[in-house]
Amino acid sequence: MTALRFLHSLQPMRFLLVLALLALARPLAAQNARLSAADSALIGRILLAEDRRDSSDRSLVEGARHRDARVRVLAQRARGRIGDPQFAARDSLPALRAPTAWPEPAWRIRYRGLTAQRDDCSALRVALADSAWPVRLRAADLVAAPCASDDALAVTLREWIDALPADASRRGPGSVSWHPAAHSIVALARLRPDDARPRIAGAATHAQWQVRMYAVRAAAVLSDTTRLRALASDPNDNVREVAIEALSQLTGHADDDLFVAALGAEGAQVARAAGAALKGSPRADARAAANAAFERWAGRGNASAHDARVALLEAAGRPPSDDRPPVVRAALPPRAVALALGADVRLRVRLAPSSGGGSFVVRLRGDVAPMMAARILALARGGYYNGLTWHRVEHDFVIQGGSPGANEYVGLPQFLRDELGTVPHARGTVGMSTRGHDTGDAQWFVNLRDNFRLGRDYTVFAEVVEGIEVVDGILEGDEIASIEEVRGGPR
Repeated sequence: MTALRFLHSLQPMRFLLVLALLALARPLAAQNARLSAADSALIGRILLAEDRRDSSDRSLVEGARHRDARVRVLAQRARGRIGDPQFAARDSLPALRAPTAWPEPAWRIRYRGLTAQRDDCSALRVALADSAWPVRLRAADLVAAPCASDDALAVTLREWIDALPADASRRGPGSVSWHPAAHSIVALARLRPDDARPRIAGAATHAQWQVRMYAVRAAAVLSDTTRLRALASDPNDNVREVAIEALSQLTGHADDDLFVAALGAEGAQVARAAGAALKGSPRADARAAANAAFERWAGRGNASAHDARVALLEAAGRPPSDDRPPVVRAALPPRAVALALGADVRLRVRLAPSSGGGSFVVRLRGDVAPMMAARILALARGGYYNGLTWHRVEHDFVIQGGSPGANEYVGLPQFLRDELGTVPHARGTVGMSTRGHDTGDAQWFVNLRDNFRLGRDYTVFAEVVEGIEVVDGILEGDEIASIEEVRGGPR
């Protein structure tokens, strides 16, 4: 066959190939086409329908028939989430971008290994001198009575306590402030109670409230009910909460007078603890007092006080179903549609200089949680997080913060709906803390390790893309100076 005849024979094949490419390009062009204002409005309605859990909204039908694949996927996902809060069918959706992969710091291997060495006093002694403070603090948390004869351990713990400065409100980069003394006072209570008792007295009156909270834990180890009764009236609500819980465990209803008085506290955490302590109380006026406290909290219309209201109802002898949560207000936050369509929006989290300084950057995952990401963005831009703290730090699990009360039970008055998806809870991803489905109260947690088991219960709304070493170095009580949108996108 000549070259001319060969080329001529390929023309029909070439024609078919061109047709195939055109057919393929048509949906791709539709998918990547610029959406109109009407299309954006439709996406907003789909997001709101999902947020309201409204399966009858017309936008879901319109979205399912839309020419653009992005809109169809949003409608499909909305239907799935509305039909099942845990959205068991979410794996049928297109795969999303995998989160950034971060290596582990070397010290975390040593930290992790301590659990198996908790009965090895020599290993704990070595760990108390580790180069990384998280390892040292972990070792202190594991010290217990079987090591009571280890004088070196006891000496280190006493030194840490006695070195506590009067002003422990600041720490330098990579350093600590109140943390060694606070962890040591509890450890010493387990190890050598007689050494701990006079030191608990000093810790119980320290200016730093976290030190007083750890003094409560040490007093509970020693069953020091006199100390616990005093701290149950502490000016700080977090100290009061822990003291009431410990006292209730030790004395039962013998301290119901104190628990009834605590019902008038302003902190939801104290009201919850007092209500739980009063459940089943033989006091004639306990139920009436708990019921009156419930009515006060119900009148505040604060969704995040749900646990406090339920505890008060149970103390009043009423079922949890009597709760009166605030009405859910569904509104489309700014940037929600852009985030749903994949806009790259980043926030820089700056730590206060008093907490060692430094910053890290997170990228919002609007591709999986556009409403939550947009609401967090709006809160950050409004300064909501400025001055709040990381109140929970578990160095081989998560850090959690963003509570106005530095407590699990104090958060945003309006709950945020779950937006569960296929993005795994890998190291560096940022999730929304909840106490049950659809109870997000704007508290973040950052996964310090792969926590894939959290995927069916907690929404990933962001991921760390810069500064993971800063995240790894955060200690309990560290302050967020500000959270600001990073202008100009990725660097």
